[in-house]
Amino acid sequence: MTKNYLLEIGLEEMPAHVVTKSVEQFAQRTEKFLKENRISFNSIEKFSTPRRLTIFVKGIADKQTDIDIKAKGPSKKIAQDADGNWTKAAQGFARGQKMTPDDIFFEELKGTEYAYIQKHEDGQKVEDILSHMDEVIKSITFPTRMRWGSYDFEYIRPIHWLVSLLDNEEVPVKVLDIKSGRMTRGHRFLGEDIEIDDAKNYVEKLKSQFVIVDASVRKQMISDQIDKIAKDNDWDVDVDPDLLEEVNNLVEYPTTFYGSFDKKYLEIPDEVLITSMKDNQRYFYVRDQNGELAPYFIGVRNGNSEHIENVVRGNEKVLVARLEDADFFFKEDQKKTIADYVEKLKSVNFHVKIGTMYEKMARVHQIAEHLADIFDLSETEKKDLLRASDIYKFDLVTSMVDEFSELQGVMGEKYAEIMGETKAVAQAIREHYMPISSEGALPKSKVGAALAIADKIDSIVTFFAVDLIPSGSNDPYALRRQAYGIVRILNQYQWSLNFDGLQNYLEDNVTVPAKLDLSKHTKDIDDFMIDRVRQLLKKDKIRVDIIDAVAGGSNVDPIVMIDVAKVLQNHVSDDDFKIVMEALGRIVNLSKKAKFGYSDDLTVDDSLFENPSEAKLKEQVAKINNDNAEDLFKQLAALRPTIDSYFDENMIMAKDEKVKNNRLTQLVIANHLIANLGDLSKVITK
Repeated sequence: MTKNYLLEIGLEEMPAHVVTKSVEQFAQRTEKFLKENRISFNSIEKFSTPRRLTIFVKGIADKQTDIDIKAKGPSKKIAQDADGNWTKAAQGFARGQKMTPDDIFFEELKGTEYAYIQKHEDGQKVEDILSHMDEVIKSITFPTRMRWGSYDFEYIRPIHWLVSLLDNEEVPVKVLDIKSGRMTRGHRFLGEDIEIDDAKNYVEKLKSQFVIVDASVRKQMISDQIDKIAKDNDWDVDVDPDLLEEVNNLVEYPTTFYGSFDKKYLEIPDEVLITSMKDNQRYFYVRDQNGELAPYFIGVRNGNSEHIENVVRGNEKVLVARLEDADFFFKEDQKKTIADYVEKLKSVNFHVKIGTMYEKMARVHQIAEHLADIFDLSETEKKDLLRASDIYKFDLVTSMVDEFSELQGVMGEKYAEIMGETKAVAQAIREHYMPISSEGALPKSKVGAALAIADKIDSIVTFFAVDLIPSGSNDPYALRRQAYGIVRILNQYQWSLNFDGLQNYLEDNVTVPAKLDLSKHTKDIDDFMIDRVRQLLKKDKIRVDIIDAVAGGSNVDPIVMIDVAKVLQNHVSDDDFKIVMEALGRIVNLSKKAKFGYSDDLTVDDSLFENPSEAKLKEQVAKINNDNAEDLFKQLAALRPTIDSYFDENMIMAKDEKVKNNRLTQLVIANHLIANLGDLSKVITK
């Protein structure tokens, strides 16, 4: 016989962004709890509002599953003495199983007899297990937590009530001084406290008190109401899914309405209007059938339609106040020049340990000039890049960005165009922030992409220089995201950038305060960037061993590493892949015996050759080019027969010192090429 179990946690209003994740976690931890306690069930439904997290377990068993346990004890020679009497070890084993020595039997395991006890354990009633659901409630984690009263206990918000019902019977659960019952609370303003007579009636009971507990039903109500408003007014409304999710978690009973504002505010850039409506007020913005922003907005009320006209007027008043500010800032900002704003950046800190924003832009200019040559930008692109690098942070000191920080970069682009900068320069100012999230959109222009890389490189090397290095989950300056952004941009434009060479250039050519030592963490920065390449390759589902191989190679150029990983991944299924890896591996391993490393002036002396394979290996290695990973792999794979002959015919560690070193030189030169494919010893072959 199965039943239904309901557990509701009643809270003060939670932040919208934690509601969905918290109820999902609640369900996951409940599932784990039930499985660990041998309680079978059909499914778990989730319900949530800003004031409650609820799980509804359907088809829950009325008791734990019975189990038969075969417990293993000591060996027979320890369990019994020479006369066959039970030893203390056997008695202790039986006692620990809540049985007697008479229940012990012996079975052989790998040639040795051991004591065993077979026992049957009846399952407890489900009510007895569910009374411990407070463990699940307390186990839920949140991004932020608070205390209340005199308790040390921390939670997302204070708990005010609990409902715990198995069908129509209460199951006592207690958290702090809150004891569960069957009373829940309706809508804060429209509903009343109500008794849940049976778990299956939970949804309907709360609906009668103006609470829609099913988040998916609530969300659909909002979407349908927005669609109706849009159709009735011939509007086009782009329902942003993130905003819809946020609004849905702010209300218990949604009623959608629309308001308007004066057309004069449409002279403000669309981005400012959208930010005011969407980000600041949680409104959905409206476009006409021509795609132009219309002077209307759609909001969602936590309540019914009664006196909705008052709600509309109040929201219009709040929005117009913000638009008035935006209009004022927009006009005032244009009274100054870009040069005025750049000058103000001399007194704005980038970071107190590093210097000002003005100084950062000067460094980025130097980095950008170097990157322009590496990336082979045209003269026009280079000119635009350098101009953008001189001014790209200017909007940080405008009134608009001071009030609407979400618009940094966006207003820089708008003001730059208004003040006569080229479209490419203006676009780069906006794009240098991209990507603004781990998998966010990338710059669409080469100038913007190069500026974004230069800016992020400066941030990484300067923060590392003052020992502000990410550790564990601590990354307050989002350096991991910025480094991953660099790798993604390089990959998008297929730009090669060796970080070893780049750091050497920065140390010698970029002007930094004397307190900044850019050479301090060169290896750490290399490893930091390699980890970001790992991140990209994992996302692309490259095999872990191949990722380890390219990460362990000699190259710190993300594009080369990515290309090599893809080449190895494409060839692992080749029939001869294993024997190719083994042949190249022999060169890698034996080259380590050389007491010298690779250098461009290493030469092989033909006069010391004793076998034809030595000359053949030299000839073939000399023809190998390293233009791209695919060609390199094929050329190295083609060496396999020669490598086999070479090792069959030649003793590498010959008694003649000159012959030995000559052969080791051949291997070191070949290994230098192989190293461009990474550390092949990490590639798993079958």
